[in-house]
Amino acid sequence: MALRHSRMTELGASAPDFSLPDPAGRRWALEDFKGGQALLVAFICNHCPFVKHIAAGLAAYARDYAGKGVKIVAISPNDVESHPEDGPEKMAEFAVGHGFTFPYLYDESQETALAYEAICTPDFFLFDRDLTLAYRGRFDAATPGNSLAVTGADLRAATDALIAGRAPAADQAPSMGCSIKWKRDRAPSWA
Repeated sequence: MALRHSRMTELGASAPDFSLPDPAGRRWALEDFKGGQALLVAFICNHCPFVKHIAAGLAAYARDYAGKGVKIVAISPNDVESHPEDGPEKMAEFAVGHGFTFPYLYDESQETALAYEAICTPDFFLFDRDLTLAYRGRFDAATPGNSLAVTGADLRAATDALIAGRAPAADQAPSMGCSIKWKRDRAPSWA
């Protein structure tokens, strides 16, 4: 496992468009997630211990914010040739097993991960109602290597600020996790 930290993309960036399938084959685009108080785009995968550690917390976050106008989409960008456990069939099992109530999409070309400058799993990007990046960073301070409870405190504080019409705090800690498993011809110079 190659431990990485998120790139901390510049706040104020617009959400890049995408069109990606879920494991059942339905295609989802950025357009499908417009019209809410906020949009969370989460880059995750099935095998990463950091994702596994927060998966139930992410599902709880989704349930808690569903009625507050927060839209959520998760995207798996990993190369399934090198990591077949991250393929669509296993994604469907992972989503059901963790109680996901949001679409979990497959970025086979890795174009969406590149457009968002995602670098690790998990990597979180929270956009305001205008789809402008307001938060990028960690779910909370819990990791598989410490004894802190998974609460989603950092992401929840940012989400609460957006719902209240305020900007999230500018001091944001990067996410930490496994590096995205890039295809040989796709790895960006910054990865």
